[in-house]
Amino acid sequence: MATRKKPSALLQHVASVKTGERCFENAFQGVARMILEAGVEKVVVNGKTTYDFPIFRTGAKHTIGMYDEINSFVSFVKDASEGGSSKEMAYVLVGEPGNGKTFFVENLCALYRQFISQPQNRKYTFRFVGLEKLGSYGKIREIESQTYEDPMVLAMNLFDDRDETMAFLAKQSKLSDSELETYYQNYRPMGACSGYIWNDIRNYTGGDIDAMLEFIEILPVPLVESLGTVTGKYAAKDKITSSAVDLLGEESIQRLLHISDTNNPYRFDLRRGALARVAGGGIHFSDEIYKNKKDLVQVYLGVIQNRVIEMDGYKWPIDSLIVATSNNSEFNRFLSEKEEAPIIDRCRICYVSHNTSYKMQEQLTDYAIGGERKTTLMREQLHQDPNLNYAASVAVVLTRLPRTEKLTMVETMKLAAGEVAGEKSIKTLAEVIDTLNQEPDITRRFGQKGLGQRNLGRAMQLLMESSETNEGQCMFAYDVFKTLERVILDYVSEAGDRAKYLEDLKIAQGLYRERIMTEMFNAYMDEPHAIRTDVMSYVNMVIGIDAENLGPDKMWKYRDPQTGELKALKIDQRYVQSIEERLGLKTAEQRESFRTSIRKIYGQKITLDPGYDFMDNLELVKAVTDVRLKSDIAGAGSLIGALANRTNEDNQKLYDRMVDTMFNKLNYCKTCAQKTIEYFCTQQDER
Repeated sequence: MATRKKPSALLQHVASVKTGERCFENAFQGVARMILEAGVEKVVVNGKTTYDFPIFRTGAKHTIGMYDEINSFVSFVKDASEGGSSKEMAYVLVGEPGNGKTFFVENLCALYRQFISQPQNRKYTFRFVGLEKLGSYGKIREIESQTYEDPMVLAMNLFDDRDETMAFLAKQSKLSDSELETYYQNYRPMGACSGYIWNDIRNYTGGDIDAMLEFIEILPVPLVESLGTVTGKYAAKDKITSSAVDLLGEESIQRLLHISDTNNPYRFDLRRGALARVAGGGIHFSDEIYKNKKDLVQVYLGVIQNRVIEMDGYKWPIDSLIVATSNNSEFNRFLSEKEEAPIIDRCRICYVSHNTSYKMQEQLTDYAIGGERKTTLMREQLHQDPNLNYAASVAVVLTRLPRTEKLTMVETMKLAAGEVAGEKSIKTLAEVIDTLNQEPDITRRFGQKGLGQRNLGRAMQLLMESSETNEGQCMFAYDVFKTLERVILDYVSEAGDRAKYLEDLKIAQGLYRERIMTEMFNAYMDEPHAIRTDVMSYVNMVIGIDAENLGPDKMWKYRDPQTGELKALKIDQRYVQSIEERLGLKTAEQRESFRTSIRKIYGQKITLDPGYDFMDNLELVKAVTDVRLKSDIAGAGSLIGALANRTNEDNQKLYDRMVDTMFNKLNYCKTCAQKTIEYFCTQQDER
């Protein structure tokens, strides 16, 4: 009885693609599918609706912000995956150093590797085996596709005639016309060496396709990150050590010792170059692309447009998404050389701005501080002041915001973080951004200049190495302003920028001062959320002050939207007026206008966020703090006096009680509690 012939590995692979067990798609389709399958969300950024892609927000250290840049990248990849003009372009992120360009690309590569490692998304390639039978390959018995070509590429090139190949696939693998049409949309010829070897096999077997297929083995593309397969990085080197060999490969002396046929393109070792290793549906990341010398940029010119590795007239088609980065100065230098226009023409340029939301910056500041448990040089535990992150985040974000006549720096900062800024609306910020983004000089656009993440990292390093930090075993928040000043003086070369950043630092210190006033009141009241409670009391009084069901005793009943329970509140006219006087509202019209704006904000915010507490309204918080300090302690001055002059027993008791509250309820340590009280007692940074 005749044994049934085992189907060839290649035809089994084609069958797996047909059933959906394995996939055949190009690099753009793979990346687009990875991003879009993870979902899409709508968000409002700087007054405009845009999209956010949750895949970039996963993991312990993920991309923060960069909404416009990510949107631009996703639409680029999606367009390329649908056969648009983007498939003949590279995507280049241009921006200041330390604003997250490389971090974003490396994060994208890590996500893609994870995606490819799932069984249904694995990339496969093929190798030729039994080559010793052919006679002209010496001791070389197996040859893997140098550019990790997909087995489907081989399947679509089985015969020289396309129609013959299609007829064979339709018969052997039961592929319908529509399936064949879908696969052939990603058709590309085989690379020079694969095609040459396949032809050698055809001559050896006399064109018997079944015998030819026995020379084929299917294997998964290796995913070891250090091999540079699937996702590979080429960092710009200096002019002497870099050459086209690093990208394309070169002739291999070792192979020439085995191969007797001098015409065989397998004598070129393509894996020596960075491009061939990602040519099977991978991502090629070129770091600082315009720093490369001209002949290397010319290599990229051909690769980007034609997606082909070319050597001595031989061609190897590749399937790669090419992503690159560049800093502004290198890019501008490159632009000024007019003869380099063709390469710019083949790049989709995306200008990356710094993060301008201080709320998001708090997560980035956590990255700069580091997630590990901190210790001093003596290996003792190092405490972190609860205000450190706020102080550092506000300071660096202010340096990234432009000065404008329409908004103050603090208003710009608050609107960019999606907060309330008095009478100014988000529309004003959107207008400012639109105006600035018309600037031909990129560095003058919104968020393009400022202290980057690396500068913040340096400031944190300086803070941790200082003797005060090590002696007190605490990273005290106010000290970060000194270290940021040091970084500005040492690393910012332009005099105009330096002066602006130092000015911004003063504004940040003023905001820190206001935060400390609130903290001190909370500590005095022995209640972590004392100010929050008082601010909400004022807001509720303003809403209930004109209520119809208000009795002569001024008691007003309302349902708390945060808890849903019924509450009673006594409306204190004097308290409301005192706060409004502190806000500089003198006339009845001004007061009524302010109350209307509070009611309007409450109406808008509470429906979306029932926990909204008005603590982002700094002017209101400051006014409430001042009024409470005045009424409870006969003025902030006397609290300062009591804390500064601890000669009598009552003052010492007050001081001890506040330190105790700060230590036990507000996450301070003994050092930063004492230093914060000391700072509160000075007149520094009064705005």
